[in-house]
Amino acid sequence: MSGANGPGQFVEPHRETADEVEARAALVLGLRRRGIGDRAVLSAIERVPRRLFLSAVHHNLAYDDAALPIECGQVVSAPSFVARVMQELELKPEHSVLEVGTGSGYQAAVLAHLAGRVESVDRYQTLVDLAGQRTAALKLKTVRIHHADGLLGLSAQGPYDRIVLNGSVTEIPQGLFAQLKPGGILIAPLGIPREPQTLIKLNRAGGSEERRKLGVVRMISLLPGLAGRL
Repeated sequence: MSGANGPGQFVEPHRETADEVEARAALVLGLRRRGIGDRAVLSAIERVPRRLFLSAVHHNLAYDDAALPIECGQVVSAPSFVARVMQELELKPEHSVLEVGTGSGYQAAVLAHLAGRVESVDRYQTLVDLAGQRTAALKLKTVRIHHADGLLGLSAQGPYDRIVLNGSVTEIPQGLFAQLKPGGILIAPLGIPREPQTLIKLNRAGGSEERRKLGVVRMISLLPGLAGRL
């Protein structure tokens, strides 16, 4: 498998080892102990080879429950955080999902095993290229990766049953919220850049919204506009 350390590198089809399968199973057992009880979410985590979404230098840490650095100065979230967000999204096979902040593509790959359609957006062309190669290597045909300003959403493919933001905002952009279907769920970290943020779960009930706090997090802020290859 290619380390995928830069743009233009080809990600070869993933070849698993027995040790990797065992490590993923151990990760899932750890997630159970941490309170993740949704069987579909646990199955999705177990089916996605996180190592594929990391550069070679971090392969030995792939199944640790820790956030890790990726290209473009970004971060892939810890599996326990991804699992918790997936559980709170209450996903069903018929749902459409908009993911803002593709990053490595790891969470998009997990989403592919839980929802019927995943549209993932990132401002960095480098990340879009690599995530697209990785999801293609896993033959995840329900995932599409887009180079676009995620804070504007992706209205052409909307509206969505679920929206998840993988970076903090000071408030939910109204144009993004408008792409959430009635009865839909949006999860996002709200707060000031470089300060602790509150992870919120927003339910769109008719013309109103209900918000619930899920806890305190520290995440990189989402930025407007587009960026090229870094």
